[in-house]
Amino acid sequence: MTRLALIAHDDEKPEMLDFAATHRSYLDGIDIVTTGTTGTRIQEEIGIEVERKASGPMGGDLQIGAEVVDERLDGIVFLRDPLTAQPHEPDISALLRICDVHDTPLATTRSGAEYLLAGVAAEDGVSLER
Repeated sequence: MTRLALIAHDDEKPEMLDFAATHRSYLDGIDIVTTGTTGTRIQEEIGIEVERKASGPMGGDLQIGAEVVDERLDGIVFLRDPLTAQPHEPDISALLRICDVHDTPLATTRSGAEYLLAGVAAEDGVSLER
């Protein structure tokens, strides 16, 4: 089964919620893993079941990175706030690096996320409406 990670920094959470709501019909049918607060909000506000890891600053980014290493993820949507320094920046850099090392698709913007999801859905034989 297709498995995606969804991560969003605080300023990007509204965008992630809109992304999840827009694609709810597809996301409901695949495995979703998230970092803490992002997952709570997706579950409570959009109604999509997710597997929640720790919040990013508490090791959630590293937990998702471990899933990349174990080849358990088909892609990651990580809506980052590029204008705000993050206290766990080394963890974020490690996640980005491990995606490169393992050739795991990674989107860090909404437009990139749309393309990533369309590609993953196409592999599942699903055409996403835009």
